[in-house]
Amino acid sequence: MRVELDEPKCVASGQCVMASPEVFDQRDEDGIAIVLQETPEDGLLDGVREAVAICPAAAIRLVEQ
Repeated sequence: MRVELDEPKCVASGQCVMASPEVFDQRDEDGIAIVLQETPEDGLLDGVREAVAICPAAAIRLVEQ
């Protein structure tokens, strides 16, 4: 699975970071999300799925490779 972030859609809410801090972080200057692990290991996928579900801007997708 691969994480995709549509950066222009991100509203810097930080929900993804709280759901999956191993996979997401936020830029210091504007709070926009960044992906730390584009292809996270299976043990992290539940957190990524939660981040996808709770993102208020629907800026995150989990794509099968």
